[in-house]
Amino acid sequence: MQPFIIHTGIVAPIDRENVDTDAIIPKQFLKSIRKTGFGPHLFDEWRYLDPGWPGKDPATRQPNPDFVLNQPRYQGASILLARKNFGCGSSREHAPWAIEQYGFRALIAPSFADIFFNNCFKNGLLPIVLPESTVDRLFHEVQAFPGYELTIDLQRQVIIEPQGAEIPFAVDAFRRYCLLNGLDDIGLTLRHADKIRAFEAERLARYPWLARTFAG
Repeated sequence: MQPFIIHTGIVAPIDRENVDTDAIIPKQFLKSIRKTGFGPHLFDEWRYLDPGWPGKDPATRQPNPDFVLNQPRYQGASILLARKNFGCGSSREHAPWAIEQYGFRALIAPSFADIFFNNCFKNGLLPIVLPESTVDRLFHEVQAFPGYELTIDLQRQVIIEPQGAEIPFAVDAFRRYCLLNGLDDIGLTLRHADKIRAFEAERLARYPWLARTFAG
């Protein structure tokens, strides 16, 4: 998992409340058994005018020119600004996969659905909760200034606006540690790889019959 320390990026606004995970990544794309390839289908039903399905080449489809991510001013955006209760609906982990694989590193909203919020941290995304009044002001700033960028400093737990003003945000200390060090659940376990190998070797020495294989 890529560490998150300081990130500067263009902000893209999704000006809708209660965006559910089926809107983030529609159900037909959940058939894949791989953990990759979801970025081109982020917000698929809003992003394209024609229906999409697994295996269909996005280059052959009709982009919706009115959808925010298709507008030139938001190309290359890596910070997603959203309204309250973002990520509600089913608990599919494919939703943060699609957001991360599109190129977003952080999300800002007044609130997130609980399971989606937890899944973001597990997949290298930083979801930031700010007061609704602050989020509303950021929406106005983003819409007023093409190419609007924010800098997110996770070490200091502040968002730095273009003019230098800072917005503090809260984040759980353990989740902050994991993001700063690029540790997902597997990475956390592998920190103890030497102890795990030592335990396995000691157990095998004491109970060698555990290594015995049996013919089917």
